[in-house]
Amino acid sequence: MRDFEQLKKMTTDFYSMKPDAPIALEEFGYYCKDEWISKGHIKEGEDMNKLFGFERLQNYYLPGLSGTVAPFIPRFREEIIESDDTYEIAKDKAGRVVKYFKGKRDGFMPQYLDFPVKDIKTWDDIKWRLDYASEERNEDLKRDIEKAIPIVQKGYHTVMYIVGAFMYLRSLIGGEEILYMIYDNPQLIHACMRKWLELSDYVTSKYQDHVRIDELLFDEDICYNHGPLISPLQISSFLFPYYKELIQGVRDRNSKLSKSDKGNIYKQPKGYDLIIHVATDGDCRPVIPVYKEIGMNYMSPMEVASGCDVVQIRKDHPDIRIKGGIDKRILAHSKEAIKTEIDRILPFMKKYGGYLPTCDHGVPPEVPFENYVYFRELLREYAK
Repeated sequence: MRDFEQLKKMTTDFYSMKPDAPIALEEFGYYCKDEWISKGHIKEGEDMNKLFGFERLQNYYLPGLSGTVAPFIPRFREEIIESDDTYEIAKDKAGRVVKYFKGKRDGFMPQYLDFPVKDIKTWDDIKWRLDYASEERNEDLKRDIEKAIPIVQKGYHTVMYIVGAFMYLRSLIGGEEILYMIYDNPQLIHACMRKWLELSDYVTSKYQDHVRIDELLFDEDICYNHGPLISPLQISSFLFPYYKELIQGVRDRNSKLSKSDKGNIYKQPKGYDLIIHVATDGDCRPVIPVYKEIGMNYMSPMEVASGCDVVQIRKDHPDIRIKGGIDKRILAHSKEAIKTEIDRILPFMKKYGGYLPTCDHGVPPEVPFENYVYFRELLREYAK
């Protein structure tokens, strides 16, 4: 196993897109744990990183701006509204009314029945939960910054994990409802986005008083299996003005930080530009050139069932880092199919650098444990 300094170098090599460099090993997530536990393959609470001998990127994720929902403080109180033998209907922490399969919340797509923002009145009723000046938010932020400083000083790559603009709007308004609101009430969308920018800029700036931000990770989920959920023009009109202002602010503060304290190596650039990472399920191919307008240089998870082939995407876009792209369906198929796919992908992607192979989303229950172990053994050979 590599030591910390070697893992730091591996991290730098990935973000620098160094050709033929050793590849880090990690996984997006596991929706298969209950199945594997029931068959005796793993134990409850098993450390999957240790079990599979992962050598992960040395990233530290800065909290405070959520991931997949609006970063409310306080969050809504979760409560069960209705329940029967099959389903339960609940209000979640983001203020949505959601229908779940009973006892199956992880790894299963729920049905969203209602959302908190419908008009200017409902927006006014909840926007205080996004107030950057709230005492509770700033107490949390102060604690998070104090925790981050000694970790960042060790040389970790720092990632500011932010709910993406579209994901944020979708959690407030609803995916289908956004499509109507674009035409019926565009001013309300812009009002929501101004609040997103105000809060995101505030939190990142507070961190940057003390630490450098190496990567902005936007959990966007703007695509489905046939491409983007809104048009490139709508992306540019409703999302990009706010993205561009936020990203420029982060760049400017990074530059100021490095100039003000030249003696501190952890405040200096790590040899690569600010990483702009956009994560979206579905067919991301049509939006790659669109998001390059804001400086996007890293995309994941490259869902194969939606048409994403990381080999072809690497040929088309040699300038972006790529994570994902291992077909979960093939992992469930056979060892022969797994070997054929890994032999096709890994030699080519390793040659160009900047690739992190993971399942194209969480590993589903249909994947046999033996197949996954075999998959990981193959990757370990290529990763050297």
